[in-house]
Amino acid sequence: MKKRSEKQKDLDNLKTDLAQISTVILTTYQGITVEDDYKLRRAVEGAGGRYRVVKNTLAELAGAGTAAEPLLKNLSGTNSIAYTATDPVALAKVLTKVAKDVPAFKFKAGLVEGRVLSIAEIQQLASLPSKEELIGKVMFLLNAPAQRIASALSALNRNLAVVVNEAVKAEKFGQ
Repeated sequence: MKKRSEKQKDLDNLKTDLAQISTVILTTYQGITVEDDYKLRRAVEGAGGRYRVVKNTLAELAGAGTAAEPLLKNLSGTNSIAYTATDPVALAKVLTKVAKDVPAFKFKAGLVEGRVLSIAEIQQLASLPSKEELIGKVMFLLNAPAQRIASALSALNRNLAVVVNEAVKAEKFGQ
């Protein structure tokens, strides 16, 4: 059993984490094998997040005064949380994939940028393109007009060279 000082340290660490994040997804972990739990934790870390199994009282106390407070109030049953300060779409994608692979892993609710999400909204979030994909698309759209201009300008030089070449050929045959 943990000492009171260790419990307070856990509370302080979780409260610090929750104060700095923008996305929290509340899940249940009951029935997950150790191997699946290990894979889940590595996948969440790979997406830039953290995954913790929490006691309901600890979660409620740590969430008090943070953006996650409405999500972590009056919890019951076995709960775990996944949270990130970076990309909520990446976290939702990872958790949705795990939920498909591991039937025992289930969503309860989520919180993104202060807005509580339902299970359906979490799955919609997971279907969005990632931040990197969106940046790539925007860069392509910004680059496309410049690429067309460069192509049009080089076509002028190429066309001029073809016309001059044809004129030279006509001169040789005309003599």
